[in-house]
Amino acid sequence: MTNSVHTNAAAAIALQNLSNTNSRLGDVQNRISTGLKVQGAKDNAAIWAIAQNQRADVGALSAVKQSLDRATSIADVALSAGESISDLLNQLKEKVTAANDPSLKTQSRELLDADFKALLKAIQSAVDNATFDGGNILNGSLTNGIKFLANADASAFVTLTSKDLSLSGSIIELSLSDSLLTVSGATAALTKLDDSIGQLNAALGEIGSQGKQIAAHRTFVGKLVDTLESGIGNLVDADLAKESARLQALQVQQQLGAQALSIANQAPQIILSLFRG
Repeated sequence: MTNSVHTNAAAAIALQNLSNTNSRLGDVQNRISTGLKVQGAKDNAAIWAIAQNQRADVGALSAVKQSLDRATSIADVALSAGESISDLLNQLKEKVTAANDPSLKTQSRELLDADFKALLKAIQSAVDNATFDGGNILNGSLTNGIKFLANADASAFVTLTSKDLSLSGSIIELSLSDSLLTVSGATAALTKLDDSIGQLNAALGEIGSQGKQIAAHRTFVGKLVDTLESGIGNLVDADLAKESARLQALQVQQQLGAQALSIANQAPQIILSLFRG
């Protein structure tokens, strides 16, 4: 190797090695600080693209979960109101049965009829107030029910069927025009009441089944989101234990590289000894 004050090949090599070590050290520090081994397309375009697609699916499934949460809440409110209405119908059964007693005096019938009307109004109030976030599947306003998202592509849906529990409807046949003031009126009301109880139980059973289906699907979507997030982590997350070991090794290499460069930079000083007298 030529001894020259203009060219120091050893120093150049030492500088290249030190620069390379510093670059690798910077990469390791970035992975440690972010926790990611693939932070952008520059790191690994294919893996980054796959991860981005999966992140988009996770975001879409989060919207699906929100939709299913709303469905669950609407179903729960409807079931709570329906169960209250069922209890009110059971109370009505006592009043209407009592009104079928032909020996009742007029005053007793009037009291029974007043209670009858009050319970019917309570039923209508429960129907009108069975609303969550503007959705009411019991008052007849939604003839086709409500559809909720079921997948990330928004191409599949789960439906919560509406049931009209309003008075004088297909399920609750009783109305405020019914009366217990006569035996014939009480008999007609009892027939309607028996029909209403059976129809209401069937309607609530269907809502309950749909609510259970929605809850099961929401659980599945939640597990799917967890799986996708785990898969994304497998693709882009850094192994911090390995990165810690790399960091220590590179820090040692950096120190050694700096010392090697320092030694190489001192090499031209040897030429001075050649010119000493």
